[in-house]
Amino acid sequence: MEAAALVAPVTAVHFIQDLFLLTGEGPVLTVYSLKPHPKASASLSVLQHYRIHGVRPRRQAAVTAQKTHGLSSTTGPNFYDLAVFGGKAVRLVRLHVGLQDGEHLHLEVFGPLMELQDWALDVHWLSGDKHSLLCVALAHNSALLLDVNTGTALVQRSCLEGCLLYTALLLVHESWADVVLVGGTVFNQLVVWRPGGGDGGGDSHSKCNPLERRLLGHSGVIFNISYLQERGWLASASDDRSVRVWGVGVLGGPGGKCGDLNPTCLRVLYGHQARVFSVRLSPGKVFSAGEDGACLVWDWAGGWKVVRTLKGHRAGGVRSLAVSEGTEEERWVATGGADGGVRLWRLQETEEKTEEAVIDKLTDLKFPSHSLPKVVCVAGEEDENESWSQSKIVVCTDRGTVYQYSNGTWENLWQGTPDFHSYCVMETVGINVKDSTAKVNLCAVGNLSGSIQVFPISHPHAGILLSGGSGKIHSLIWKEGGAGMCLLASGAGGIVYRWSVEVKLNDDQSLALNANPLLPFLLPPCGKRWLLAALCLHSRSQGALWVCGDRRGSLLLYQEGGEVEQKQGDGAQAEEGEDEDNIRDGVGKSSIVEQGNNSEVHKLQLQPLSCLFGVHGKQGVTSVCEYRGLLYSSGRDGCVRVFRVQQTPREKHEENSKHIAENPVENHEGLQLEVLRVQRACKGMEWLEKVLILQPEIPEEEEAREEGENHSKTGGEDVQAQNREREARFVIAGFHAVHFVVWDPVRQERLFEVPCGGGHRSWVLWPSHKRVWPGYGALVFIKHGAVLASRPPGEEGNWAGRTGRTGGWGLREGIHGRGVGCVCRLGMIVGSGCDIQTTASMTATERKEEERERGHWEVLVTGGEDTSLTVLAVHPNSGNVKVLSVITDHISSVRTVTAMKHAGGERAHQSQSLSTLLFSAGGRAQMQCYRLLIGWDQQRLIPSCQVIQVASHRLDEQWERKRNRHKTVKMDPETRYMSIVVVDERTDCVLLALACSDGAVRLFSVNEGEHRIDLLWETFHHQRCVLSVATCSLEDGKGNRYKLLFSAATDGKIAVWDLTDASSSKDTSINAPTPPTPCLDIPAHQSGINSLAVCAEELGLEEGGCLVTVASGGDDGQLTVSTIRVQYPEEGQTGGSRELSQISQPTFQPPNQLQLHLHGHSHIPLAHAAPITAVKLLTPGLMVSTSSDQRVCMWRVSSTGISHRETLFSHVADAAGLSVWEGQMTDSEEGDENTIFEAEEISVCGEGIEAGLETERKSTEAEEAGRFRTSDERGGEKGSQTPTDGVVKREGDGKDCCKRRKKREKTGWVLVCGQGLQLLRVPNTDTWTEGRIKIENHTVKVTLQEKLKYVEAENKNCPE
Repeated sequence: MEAAALVAPVTAVHFIQDLFLLTGEGPVLTVYSLKPHPKASASLSVLQHYRIHGVRPRRQAAVTAQKTHGLSSTTGPNFYDLAVFGGKAVRLVRLHVGLQDGEHLHLEVFGPLMELQDWALDVHWLSGDKHSLLCVALAHNSALLLDVNTGTALVQRSCLEGCLLYTALLLVHESWADVVLVGGTVFNQLVVWRPGGGDGGGDSHSKCNPLERRLLGHSGVIFNISYLQERGWLASASDDRSVRVWGVGVLGGPGGKCGDLNPTCLRVLYGHQARVFSVRLSPGKVFSAGEDGACLVWDWAGGWKVVRTLKGHRAGGVRSLAVSEGTEEERWVATGGADGGVRLWRLQETEEKTEEAVIDKLTDLKFPSHSLPKVVCVAGEEDENESWSQSKIVVCTDRGTVYQYSNGTWENLWQGTPDFHSYCVMETVGINVKDSTAKVNLCAVGNLSGSIQVFPISHPHAGILLSGGSGKIHSLIWKEGGAGMCLLASGAGGIVYRWSVEVKLNDDQSLALNANPLLPFLLPPCGKRWLLAALCLHSRSQGALWVCGDRRGSLLLYQEGGEVEQKQGDGAQAEEGEDEDNIRDGVGKSSIVEQGNNSEVHKLQLQPLSCLFGVHGKQGVTSVCEYRGLLYSSGRDGCVRVFRVQQTPREKHEENSKHIAENPVENHEGLQLEVLRVQRACKGMEWLEKVLILQPEIPEEEEAREEGENHSKTGGEDVQAQNREREARFVIAGFHAVHFVVWDPVRQERLFEVPCGGGHRSWVLWPSHKRVWPGYGALVFIKHGAVLASRPPGEEGNWAGRTGRTGGWGLREGIHGRGVGCVCRLGMIVGSGCDIQTTASMTATERKEEERERGHWEVLVTGGEDTSLTVLAVHPNSGNVKVLSVITDHISSVRTVTAMKHAGGERAHQSQSLSTLLFSAGGRAQMQCYRLLIGWDQQRLIPSCQVIQVASHRLDEQWERKRNRHKTVKMDPETRYMSIVVVDERTDCVLLALACSDGAVRLFSVNEGEHRIDLLWETFHHQRCVLSVATCSLEDGKGNRYKLLFSAATDGKIAVWDLTDASSSKDTSINAPTPPTPCLDIPAHQSGINSLAVCAEELGLEEGGCLVTVASGGDDGQLTVSTIRVQYPEEGQTGGSRELSQISQPTFQPPNQLQLHLHGHSHIPLAHAAPITAVKLLTPGLMVSTSSDQRVCMWRVSSTGISHRETLFSHVADAAGLSVWEGQMTDSEEGDENTIFEAEEISVCGEGIEAGLETERKSTEAEEAGRFRTSDERGGEKGSQTPTDGVVKREGDGKDCCKRRKKREKTGWVLVCGQGLQLLRVPNTDTWTEGRIKIENHTVKVTLQEKLKYVEAENKNCPE
């Protein structure tokens, strides 16, 4: 086995000047080039099975001095020597940089892996040394001088304070005698001592140096230390959630100074909500990052205030932090998260402002006190070039007066008549002047009597008065429509009046308004019958479509030019002829409108084509927006709904139209609104107001370059057409308690927050012209009769989001911040690469990179403890992992997931689409069902995913629907679904079996057409927590099909159920089938069984029946394989009767049912060093298991027993699941990477997901694979395991690669998930178990030299 891709917690980040960023992810070192735009350039597996915890580049002056003795400094490649350390290992790596453009980077291992006797906490080069000497700080408060050329330790010194360190900082000047070590102990102390102090004599093995300084104050262990030489300050991050800054004086330097005798604590910084893992000191700033996922920027020059909060990682926190040297005006900040993500920020001094001033110190705009403000708007927000300082705030009062705030003063724009007093609604909009480049802002004000005043803000006297009936104007909405800018006024009786408004210039250059009436909308009958949101879609050729949301929470679809209904109650008749034809076209005949002359148009009303009645509850729809062909609506039910306009069959449309009105509207195209999925906000955030699209997380330069390349590859219009209806990342704006919040549902964090007092007030968020969240904003709202703003209107300032990007750049996407408990493979997507002309114009390097990017993508779904489901695409050739979609509908952790895809989904060689039905279940007895549509994104050249929510189910909700629930005991609210499996697929529904923590096995039916999940039956046979379920399908010679269900519980027993009758029953009502009784009980383990794997093998005609193999792994670390003989009903008792075992069976088995008997039973008591979490059968004779001991084992299963074949160390901790599948493969020549092959793939999951990096995996992973091998080549029930430290090489590796590639081989893939993701490749599953294993040593054990050799080396290398 060898690795192919990896996503693990990023435990090390380091900048090389402002040019490169180095990251450590597991054993993999990755380098990112920062200029001209950040991008990944090279990666290499360095530390084998150790995690990288730090990278220390050698000083450039020393590298240049060495280089000039060899290669030319002008023509030769530049390079950096890097010391990479982690765990008990240190390795030297060289980074080669191309001098021509500086972008072509290459990593090269420069020496063996040096294994130490203790954990390495810090490493530092000796700056005055011309040779390769390293100082290493060890975990037991000792230091080591290491020669990296020979892998030997020249000297090791310990401190008299014998304690365990959690972190250490080495301060090195030129020689060993100048070294000072600062350590953070487990006793909450900082200790300072000199490893190079003393005369250097005595026994180097036992030499101990005294403690120089001790710093007390923390109440938790120390996680990280940073030192600022210019100020003599030391900063420490601790478990007590604080950062302490100490004044220690000069540390290190010539002579190894230990600072002041009495160091003092200058400041204690509290701002994190969890443990603080990292801290960095820089001139003027302190950077700290912790478990709460935030990186805080403290300004110590400005009163130690938090000036920036950098967020962007998912749950799990920030594991590593780096700050570039940069300048005081600009610097880079990088964070590595527990989710495997790497984020980058570019901070500028001019944009940093104390966050307290933004959040807590609101600006009072000093509104005149003689009237009360009622409505507030921002004029000109539609103009994307208009800045915040140029925006004008417009307020309407209870006196019907409209004021404008500009340049710090309020100006009276318009005074309404008395009928505008006490009540008014107001909206503003920017509109272009007809036949001119000028743009004016219009304001519309409505009152209780149906009057609407529309006027330009710059020329209020040029206004017109419109009539919207005789009743109250509930709301006003400006929207761009098919006939230009449209004004919608929701009046009495559910009528929405509409006008097309345009602005012209008269001959005297004065403004003139024209309002042409349009056909009004009629809302469905309900109690609260007025409009709150509207949107016009311009994609239809037969008339514009309008999507509206009303106060009752309904979503409505209207079509201009469609069927109309005469207005009820007024007795008026529409005129026939030309006028009526013009009206049906949506625009009235008259062009000059005064009060009352639009009555003829408003006699007719447009009926809704489709209605989703009350879909957002009873509190109303607050907004509707469109982006890339999909619609997004928000409501006060705490939900965002993603929906679309879909053409439906006529029969289904007739059923839906009955709920729209008494007289259904003719809908010839069958247009219907279809909800795809529902996204809830955070707990307590019920009042949602807007959906804002997130900008893509790529630099502007790269975005422009990619757009140009993709346009040349595929053509602009085709790309846009193919990428429509692809769901975008969005954030939710709304009210949470007394705060206005912009919430990111994927990262589960607040991006913007203003304490405004809660909802029930008029407010406006700037900017919102494009419905895109740029990362910054300002809120203007009314509170207690005052107009307040979160930022002063006259202040332009450099918004933090414009240059530094609030969320930073996502150099690598995070997966799950917490443990991943389950994984499921959906299928394979084969994408189309560049065309022939584009490829021909590429250079050799670019063509090679393009070929590497080709090939197939594996689409996976993972579920984690962070309550989310993530749809991933993994590219095995390059190791790239892309997040396609994140689903956050679960309210507790996701424990199990399974999928059902259409038959023949992967038959085609160039399959670019995939449709699967996904089922997920977990805590709080919650189950979700989704339809996933996987396609190919021609613009981004990666797979795309559209999520359609089918149905959801919770047991407590089922209990609430029961009529006589007072007579029954309510279901335990802490019941968890532990495992899920598809039992049968029917034409109308899918049957699912679930293992439950309350001791039940439950059978559900899922009806996708009706969006229903029903509980069919439940049985409490186990009386204990059921951990796993599996199913098996059998078919006899006559074509009869049978279904077997296997369930395992914490008592170590496996129950076998015959579900043939349940799966064949036509009745799927709730009370139809009765729970069956188990056919067989198998005692397999001493404790809980975590995983089951089942496969069937047909026997010959003479023997009849079939053999079912059941593999199980449990908490006792035992691996068990049981073989069950199954006899079909017509075979009676023929054969197999002599195989009866002592297993308890039911006393009565009808002759027309399956007969089950235990045929064989074998086990390996200690298959893993920890509980086995997952077991799968790759083939009937090949089994794969994984455990929290971070090993993936393969076993050969035969009639004689189980034999161990291979073990690979995984870089993912706490493996929790395993998935096995088969792919496709064709014959391929050497170097041909674009062919598809028949593959058997395995997927493992736990606290992360691991997939390997292919480029640098020549010997490292093979070495790890040989750590366990079988001594008995013939196999048996026990396989002895012998740990080794070598590289595995098999016979036949020296054969010609071309000959071997021409054969049709089966290649396996293993995906491990836990604290990350890892994809492993198993070459040729048919023959890989037959070869012998050779061991080669590629590591060096670091040992101390003798005293004489050390003295000679010290005299030679250290300056006098």
